[in-house]
Amino acid sequence: MAGRVAIVGVGQTHHTSRRDDVNLPEMVGEAVRAALADAQLSIKDIEAFIFSNMEAFEGIILPDHGMIAEVGAIGKPGLKVTGGGTTGSEAVGEACHLVSAGLYDITMVVGWQKHDCGDATAGISAAAVPTAAKGMVVGAVSEFAKQALSYIRQSGAREEHAAMVRLKADRCACRNPYAHLKLGLKGLEDYLKSPYLVWPIRLLDFCPQSCGACVVVLASEERAKKIHKKPVWVVDFEVAHQEPFSAGSFGDPTGTETYSQDVAAERLYKRNGITDVRKQVDLAEIYEPSTWEEMSLYEHFHFCEKNEGWKLIEKGVTEIEGEFPVNPSGGVIASNPIGATPVIRIAEAALQIRGDAGEHQVTRDVKTAIATALGGPNWTAMFLLKRSL
Repeated sequence: MAGRVAIVGVGQTHHTSRRDDVNLPEMVGEAVRAALADAQLSIKDIEAFIFSNMEAFEGIILPDHGMIAEVGAIGKPGLKVTGGGTTGSEAVGEACHLVSAGLYDITMVVGWQKHDCGDATAGISAAAVPTAAKGMVVGAVSEFAKQALSYIRQSGAREEHAAMVRLKADRCACRNPYAHLKLGLKGLEDYLKSPYLVWPIRLLDFCPQSCGACVVVLASEERAKKIHKKPVWVVDFEVAHQEPFSAGSFGDPTGTETYSQDVAAERLYKRNGITDVRKQVDLAEIYEPSTWEEMSLYEHFHFCEKNEGWKLIEKGVTEIEGEFPVNPSGGVIASNPIGATPVIRIAEAALQIRGDAGEHQVTRDVKTAIATALGGPNWTAMFLLKRSL
């Protein structure tokens, strides 16, 4: 990026299945005020807004127009981004471009989803043509079930490994005051009680539909150093789209297909001289809609060799106290307000770098972190964040 950009404020709501106590603008306003308080700024300091939301999942057209007064955006320039699961990361990317180019010094990214207003599965199904995308017509679960079966066949992973991922996520979520699902799972027995959605995906393997919002404030280098004692620098980000896409072995029996995650990771790592991820990066917040997908993503993001993602979870490498923590927030499996979900990954990674994550702060010193997003027919976004330039 031409000009350096930093995250100087983060704020999010408590995520849950329903927010009957507030309407949509009021819910989003909670996160906006939290981010302003964190940055010690007033709404007058925000020069431009980037909104992130999947309005088809709520069934409310142009919801950003209805919250302009609540979030303090009256008379200010703004953009609305909608791009599936990667929406929030694309919004943060747009904000970075606007600041880096010198158009604005301070921007605010506002991501949200209020799932109690609509039906995400209906929104996803309506976006697909039944004759060309039969899997998507029954929702995202079937696609991730195919991915899970593919991963089992190719890697030798077992259901116990998916349970380990789910238990890890729940332990972290129970330490995160903002997380949606805090189930207090005790062990494999609790996991096995969960019914199958589409084999081999159990209910506990898959992410929920959450109501919530997350906001980040980004600033230019000059302003960032004046605003916050601990700015987190957005060093680089990469986006890769893969279309058309067939989940795993159903489109590629050899398991050698190059996925968008591989492409995005290789580009980002090459530009930043990263040759050993687990030694040069301290933490990752990744967008994992299912337990099986998390293990697969370990491999595609080069945290380990192919077909060895399950070994990381088996050895405890990615635990909150592990060698390379992944999703200490509880991840997407615990909280999934879709328009805000990638923003949460970035916000949580920034909090870990600042040392401000509270009870779910990892035990190691975090100087560098990766945050990712996943959406559409295997689209990927990756952000590299650092404590210092």
